[in-house]
Amino acid sequence: MGELLALLSALCFGITHFVNGLVSRRRNGLTVALHAQVGGIVLGLLLALVLDGGTASLADYGWGALSGVGTGIGVAFLYRAMSQGAMSVVVPVSGVGAVALPVLVGVCLLGERPALPAWVGIAAVLPALWLVSQDSSSLGHKQRGTPAAGVPSALIASVGFGVQFLAMAQVGMDSDLWPVVLSRVVSVVVIAAVLGSYSAPWRPAGEPWAATVAAGALGTLAIVLYLEATGQQLMAVATVLSALYPAIPVLLALVMLKERLNRGQAVGLVFTALAIGLIALR
Repeated sequence: MGELLALLSALCFGITHFVNGLVSRRRNGLTVALHAQVGGIVLGLLLALVLDGGTASLADYGWGALSGVGTGIGVAFLYRAMSQGAMSVVVPVSGVGAVALPVLVGVCLLGERPALPAWVGIAAVLPALWLVSQDSSSLGHKQRGTPAAGVPSALIASVGFGVQFLAMAQVGMDSDLWPVVLSRVVSVVVIAAVLGSYSAPWRPAGEPWAATVAAGALGTLAIVLYLEATGQQLMAVATVLSALYPAIPVLLALVMLKERLNRGQAVGLVFTALAIGLIALR
């Protein structure tokens, strides 16, 4: 059951990022991120009020707040990346840290010892990132646009999502959903700070606003499903399965948006998928 919940979480995350990635092509990505998380707060409040649960401890709220910091950084810079480069490139990059960071924390702080395949996967991350970050001209191809333009922002998002998954997994299963609500509130504060530093507009305009808010609410459902999955499955397994979310926007971008990758970037994406899969075997 835990595996199914984690996969449903990945599906919700993937749809959320695809929808808001589309909106970010026409609106500032940071503005989109801010209003998406506001939608997430609304759904979080409703779920916390309706669903019966235990009582959250002070530590649960602390982990929820830290998860919100990671969410804010992850969402803000992912949507900024998607407004700059190809969705099929930047989204997989954002998922690498979500898997690799829990492994590194486990090794350095928790005394975990990954198996050999996981170490191979970690080693594959660097060449994968190098390949997907190369634009067409640097690889000898003439292709209009720069699909890899958003990779630096996607790398920052990657760290944020890693913190999000790590911290949320520490919230106790006997807790209610108020730590999730707190994480959404904190994420809005973090995104607002990033938005202000880039002098981005605060208010969106037009019909995409409703889609952004709805997709943000779906993102909150995704983190609730992930929290439930960590209570029924090992954190490593739940995190890796939830971190498969890039598959959804990548497939939709290639099929629906007709995005094109050069050969090097395609190889890099294969390396990225292999890295995530091998790390899952830790």
